[in-house]
Amino acid sequence: MKEPAHIFLGANSGEGFFSLYDQLLGVRLDDLLILKGGPGCGKSSFMRAVAGELSAAGLETIHVHCSGDPDSLDGAIFPALRAALVDGTAPHALEPVYPVAHERCVDLTRFYDVGAVKAARGAIVAQADAYRAAYRDAYHALRARAALDAERRAAVHAAMDFDRLRRRADGIARRELRGGTGRPGREDRAFLGGVTHRGDLCRFDTADALCPRVYELSDSYGLAAAALETLRAAALSAGCDVLACPDPDRPQTLQHLLIPARGLAFLTSNARIPYPGEPYRRLRLDASALAGLSRAERSKLRFTARLERALRDEAVDALRRAKAAHDALEAVCNPHVDFGGVYALAAEEARRLLARLP
Repeated sequence: MKEPAHIFLGANSGEGFFSLYDQLLGVRLDDLLILKGGPGCGKSSFMRAVAGELSAAGLETIHVHCSGDPDSLDGAIFPALRAALVDGTAPHALEPVYPVAHERCVDLTRFYDVGAVKAARGAIVAQADAYRAAYRDAYHALRARAALDAERRAAVHAAMDFDRLRRRADGIARRELRGGTGRPGREDRAFLGGVTHRGDLCRFDTADALCPRVYELSDSYGLAAAALETLRAAALSAGCDVLACPDPDRPQTLQHLLIPARGLAFLTSNARIPYPGEPYRRLRLDASALAGLSRAERSKLRFTARLERALRDEAVDALRRAKAAHDALEAVCNPHVDFGGVYALAAEEARRLLARLP
């Protein structure tokens, strides 16, 4: 059984919750099951059961993890079948674009004992309200942190020679991306991690599994995005499919770039999220930019970084409270769910998907 890859399609950012789930809709997949249902109704259990059956059959599987609780599954993708399962409830609510032809909703609320759940409405309302309040606190702290981070980045970017960085990226592209397929490459987007109830997390193991050669970009200030955009454009022009990974703190900018067909990954690493492996090459972007700053400017950067860490800790604490409330909410609902029915339906859907294999 091949080990699954691990990604995120949502992130808790200074902009609030940022979703990449919409890219699953449309004609990109032939078979997307969108799971609907409330807390504790078996969505994650359903996905794990189906994913386990398909993985056991030897199919490549990509696990999509929850942005707030990385131990929870929000989706599973099976590239060989052009199929996926996904939790289609808030905050990443999804509705079919081409119903049945490409997407189909699966309602798991059928497995609730509705009368028993309604009898527990007081506990459900209390925990649901606590969950939402904790997320409001988390986003408040992340927005404040993002404002400080923007100020810190602006100071460092002003000292960076981006023309030189792009020339260096062009040189890497000429060396690593020679030749082409005659067709443009395809781009998928996913986060490799983000801030969670366990703190900062990055699934570097997914990059290592897909790409044996890693360029590590040592960067604490968003300097790498310019080089990554240059490399992304070159890879697509050479006909390479890419996995472009936005920065979960600033989802409009890139943090990592994976080019599996060439076995290449360009990974941003810093003291907060260090790359644990041994890179093929290392680009020390921080050193290039900080060399142009005065002692006073560096001192201010260190002070701002301490404030940012305090705000990030506050956000992590709020995400812990959100997880505790969500766990309590599921604990109220779980006893009133027919999990036998959930697993029977999962087995039926797994058989249907496996029947599509040649």
